[in-house]
Amino acid sequence: MGDMIWVLVAFILYLGMMVGIGAAYSKKNVNSEDYFLGGRTLGGFVAALSAQASDMSGWLLMGLPGAIFLSGVSGDGWIALGLLIGTALNWIIVASRLRRYTIKAGNSVTLPMFFENRFEDKKRILMTISSIIIAFFFVVYTASAFASGGKLFSSVFGLDYTAALTIGAIVILVYTFLGGFMAVCTTDFIQGTLMIVGLLAVPIAALALMGKEGLSLSAGLAANGIPESETGAFVNLFAGKKATDIISGLAWGLGYFGMPHILVRFMAVRDEKEMSKSKTVAISWVTLSLVFACVIGVVGRAYMNYDEVMEAGSERIFIEMIKKVFMSEIRIPIIAGIFLCGILAAIMSTADSQLLVSASAIAEDIYKGMIKKDADDKSVLRLSRIAIVVIAIVAYIIALDPNSSVMGLVSDAWAGLGAAFGPLVLMSLFWKRTNLSGAIAGLLSGALTVIIWDYIPLVSGQTLGAATGLYSLAIGFPVSLICIFAVSVATKAPSKEMIAVFDEVNKGKDR
Repeated sequence: MGDMIWVLVAFILYLGMMVGIGAAYSKKNVNSEDYFLGGRTLGGFVAALSAQASDMSGWLLMGLPGAIFLSGVSGDGWIALGLLIGTALNWIIVASRLRRYTIKAGNSVTLPMFFENRFEDKKRILMTISSIIIAFFFVVYTASAFASGGKLFSSVFGLDYTAALTIGAIVILVYTFLGGFMAVCTTDFIQGTLMIVGLLAVPIAALALMGKEGLSLSAGLAANGIPESETGAFVNLFAGKKATDIISGLAWGLGYFGMPHILVRFMAVRDEKEMSKSKTVAISWVTLSLVFACVIGVVGRAYMNYDEVMEAGSERIFIEMIKKVFMSEIRIPIIAGIFLCGILAAIMSTADSQLLVSASAIAEDIYKGMIKKDADDKSVLRLSRIAIVVIAIVAYIIALDPNSSVMGLVSDAWAGLGAAFGPLVLMSLFWKRTNLSGAIAGLLSGALTVIIWDYIPLVSGQTLGAATGLYSLAIGFPVSLICIFAVSVATKAPSKEMIAVFDEVNKGKDR
């Protein structure tokens, strides 16, 4: 009981700090650009850690280690590799160019607004479609974060899942509601730092304790259901994998090009010099975090009792490792509490960003962009906060099922957003012939392909995804690209003004 008090103290201090940051920034939000983009004043280190922390979510510390714990490195190792490649390419080829283009294209503060300005969409068709896609898929994505939070609080404190889910959702809601973009980015910076420290320290400490007891990694695996003759396969990325598995795993990397909550960080960076700093920090962070999340799954299988972990749930392997290392063996419960807050950090850093982007789609894009074009900043901010509450409630209802798979929820949302927005972001930045008709075709075809592939049983009662084993993003992304190209070529060329802005951005001029 005494140990749990120290863990509780760590959680209370951490959660209090997050809410305090939200309150501190609430007075600095004068207009919607402040609330949604921080006035484009984001520094390099904050931008990098904020983007990556908001990206990885509870999947990094729960879903990925859990899959590796069950099936070895090949479990979700290809997804991790795909995400690493996707992150690097996103920072290298998209980040700077997107920032420049959003400034030239009417100082766009959201992705739907950028599409509208980029393609001179006077009827606001792109904004309407984009906002609906964001609202739909981000509700599912936010639900995955809430479900992760519920499982964390339930596992650590023995709370009922619903009560645990409620606590986590309320804290995330409060500081996002109050502080807006800069509060979210500042908390994400702290959370990203905490996440990487925990990812590095816990498996290293577990390996040290195993060595102290004279237990090798292979012996530990053998003791937990992996014969010594099969330990090589357990850490082999190719073990038991078909071509469709590898393609599906690598396809996850394509999603980065279309994630609004990540892309908005690029748009908010202060200048090109800060962007260069961000690239190095972000790619280094994601490499370490993905590698060590896989290491946690492998070391956890050797260090922990398999049956006890499975009773709690494989996605809780990191939680159980922290408790065993720092509460049962080393006995520094306050450190256990801090590292458990690292898991909470991963969850919160994604949920807050998703809530904010969803709110921007409703308040800035739909309300001010289409319904009431002369709306003042106060009314937009007020509606933004109402939207955050409504979206959080819907996500909370979805997450109420304690058997919700974090991985399943993330997978569906990632594919939908990546297939709808990713191809259009790339084509709008790098192909001047892309026009409004092609953009509309790309958005619709990408989103609908994922919905059909994942949700409609077309083959003997199965979805196409289940029947083929192919991840919907691997299908939706190329379908969207083809539609953008084919429709753009078959329809009227972009205006001279649109081409002129493209050429100006292509010269690489910063403001």
